[in-house]
Amino acid sequence: MAKIKSEKKSMSPITVCVIVTLIALVGALLGMATKNALWMFLFLLPAVIYEVIRTEEGASTKTSAVILLVVVCLEIVLILFGVNFDLARFFGEEEKYIAGYSLPLGDIKVFGPLVTAILSTVLVFRTYGPYTRWLSIVIACGSLVAIFLLSPTFFEQALKLIVNGLFDRVGYGY
Repeated sequence: MAKIKSEKKSMSPITVCVIVTLIALVGALLGMATKNALWMFLFLLPAVIYEVIRTEEGASTKTSAVILLVVVCLEIVLILFGVNFDLARFFGEEEKYIAGYSLPLGDIKVFGPLVTAILSTVLVFRTYGPYTRWLSIVIACGSLVAIFLLSPTFFEQALKLIVNGLFDRVGYGY
């Protein structure tokens, strides 16, 4: 009896990255058009899932990728159910120092994309592969869009925080 070889064809990583980038772009456009961050998170989910799949164990990289997925899923739930929770009032302070960053506190729905933006920015520098870096950049940009949609006034602070973090990582003071 002759053995029949079944060849399973899978998409190349670059093809998947292009597809999830386009999906995230559609989410950003829908979110901006409807002024609803839910679209951004739903359409960012494929990029985050692929980031978890592609990221290998390393200096907290796999853990960061999994946390990204958890935070995005929680963010979707918070938006769907209209949960409002003021973290600044809960902690009794305007900002918290977490993982080397001083994070401004506010509504929990704004804090989620801020965490995903920071984690994905960290992954840009800690991951080795070009595709995981690509995905991290897509996630960071999508997170910034979500922050803008949730709180345009908070967006400027978040952008400054992330840019300062980037400059710190590449060795420049800002």
